[in-house]
Amino acid sequence: MNEVIPFTKMHGCGNDYVYFDAIRDDLPSSRVVAKWAPAISDRHTGIGADGVIVLGSSSKADVRMRMFNADGSESEMCGNGIRCLAKLAYDHGHVRGPTIEVETRAGVLSVTLEKNGKRCIGATVSMGLPRLTPAEVPVVHDGEGPRLNIALRLGPDRLRLIAVGMGNPHAVCFVDDPERFAVTTIGPRIERDPMFPKRTNVEFVSRLKDENGIPVLRQRTWERGSGETQACGTGACATVVAAIISGVITGRSAIVRLNGGDLRITWPSASEAVIMSGPAITVFNGVWTAR
Repeated sequence: MNEVIPFTKMHGCGNDYVYFDAIRDDLPSSRVVAKWAPAISDRHTGIGADGVIVLGSSSKADVRMRMFNADGSESEMCGNGIRCLAKLAYDHGHVRGPTIEVETRAGVLSVTLEKNGKRCIGATVSMGLPRLTPAEVPVVHDGEGPRLNIALRLGPDRLRLIAVGMGNPHAVCFVDDPERFAVTTIGPRIERDPMFPKRTNVEFVSRLKDENGIPVLRQRTWERGSGETQACGTGACATVVAAIISGVITGRSAIVRLNGGDLRITWPSASEAVIMSGPAITVFNGVWTAR
């Protein structure tokens, strides 16, 4: 028998996911949801998304987030996804806000809702400390300390990467022009390079002119399990951390310009959490017929 399950399509800077509310609606096991993810995410024959996110109950926090990439693999965290999940929890009456604790596979994170009247339009997330040792990222590398510089040769191409963990692995690559860079060719090769035992997200970044005294970083992202996406929140955090520790920017805050919009990222000090602010948008509601 087919199951008909309500969903909400949401996005943060174009990084879009299909959300199921397991607090309100009966869902099958996470294993089944993971099997649905590729069909749901397909932009020609499905709903179309970068993946699937499940809002659930938690014994450790106000709510719980489970995230499945477009290929069905489960990820630890999603910066754009957690903002939208917090909005969904608020919109469905599960939380009152303004601050919500969300359990993720990367730990419990604090989300503060941004409202226009009673309507939630975005959020600020305390993303935790960046992971800056090989075991924490993880990456197979003999370097230690705050600068995980990696030289990677891919055929004739020699790239310099900075590995940063934001609850999920990232490899930040500063390039002259992300618009012309072969993101869709080089990205998947780095994602699956053996030095990244859990695969990795990859950010291709350059510095633009400051705006109102604030550094601007242009970022394109190849996301592990989903391909190039319009935005990546954890990737934007990793990019700013990498820019600070490598001297690309001298302050502690930047605007990260993504394909789908801007995120404001601040890393106040090496001993403090990275802070991310950005929009959370509901696109439409519908029902998914599981076969």
